[in-house]
Amino acid sequence: MPSSRHAPPPPDDADDGPSAAEAASQARALRGAAKLAIEATTGLTDLVEAMHARIASLPGLPGPADGRTRGITGLVYKTVRGVTRAVGGSVDTLLAVLAPTLAPPPGEAAALPSPEREAVLAALNGVLGDHLAKTANPLAIRMALRSGGRALPLQRAALAAALPDAGERLLVLIHGLCMNDLQWRRSNGHDHGQALATALGFTPVYLHYDSGLHVSTNGRALAHQLEQLLEAWPRPIARFAIVGHSMGGLVARSALHYGRAASQHWPDRLDDLACLGTPHHGAPLERAGQGVDMLLAATPYAGPLARLAKLRSAGITDLRHGNVIDEDWIAGDRFEGAADRRVALPLPAGPRCFAIAGTWAREGDLKDKLVGDGLVPVASALGRHRLAKRTLKFAPDRQRVFEQTSHMQLLSSADVFEQLRRWLST
Repeated sequence: MPSSRHAPPPPDDADDGPSAAEAASQARALRGAAKLAIEATTGLTDLVEAMHARIASLPGLPGPADGRTRGITGLVYKTVRGVTRAVGGSVDTLLAVLAPTLAPPPGEAAALPSPEREAVLAALNGVLGDHLAKTANPLAIRMALRSGGRALPLQRAALAAALPDAGERLLVLIHGLCMNDLQWRRSNGHDHGQALATALGFTPVYLHYDSGLHVSTNGRALAHQLEQLLEAWPRPIARFAIVGHSMGGLVARSALHYGRAASQHWPDRLDDLACLGTPHHGAPLERAGQGVDMLLAATPYAGPLARLAKLRSAGITDLRHGNVIDEDWIAGDRFEGAADRRVALPLPAGPRCFAIAGTWAREGDLKDKLVGDGLVPVASALGRHRLAKRTLKFAPDRQRVFEQTSHMQLLSSADVFEQLRRWLST
């Protein structure tokens, strides 16, 4: 297959062939692709082609409306599709098509991970992550706290070597559905974590996780990792804050719940929790069983995966009402549009809690303001509920609505950053 404009250049020693480590890494990716291919070869060919078309399109554009690539690349996909239908599947042929998209670039252990590949894997995990994890698929993302796209060791000496500039102010950032830690850096170059590091002296650490798992599964795992992180931090911590975008805010609240339940120390050391566009009471698009494609279209690589809505992950169905703990989902069928069965879980005691909501509305446009940022209603993002027992009591001076701001613009908005800076500087 011809390489896209985003394909990494070949290494200088390409003629020498891949190293053993590189070959093993590529083999794991191919085994993962094979498992998916066996389950739905034709559908996966369509899916990967649509993602390829988006990767190859100009930055900021959604890619071809039909999800088809053009030229020789398009012919390759068409041929694979024809072979699959004619003889019941050709895994080897399909893997040859999938490899450039899913296999890590040569020398990935030494180089930064490819943002394009990371975005594809994050989208795939957001939609099918629970299935990938259940089947031990190598494409399943394993939770890690990362910096610069690299997993951080959670032992003191190794962590000090990995973060030589680690300071006394720790900031953990948690991404949302179908996203990854590299996507905190937006197309305008802004990254809330790096900007807060410059303005307030925080050391940012980014969570990378499989957003297709249940929020409570990720919350429990995060609680354990944060306990290890604080124990291994090279310097005494004077300030500790968490910023979560979208689902990330739910994962943070879940982690606090399970951290306290396990008598861990880190919840008592957390000073601030800021939630950006978090669906504390759910996202109506999922709740209505419609518009899953709109929910996934929040990131450019997730849209093509919406065609697998019938297989949508546990993470997505948790967004129907904003599930945070096991009891919220464990007794029911997650695909049913059942009534809200959540346990009323208040804001955590201890840290200052902040909520930011976005809305497409202009000043005075009440109808659009209620709709919210296109994915999360204002009331849900601010924790408001018609039942007092479910209402999350964010203090009036710790909540803010930004007009003419979409769900994803919450990550790139200078005004949102300035609000975070003011809150976290106190």
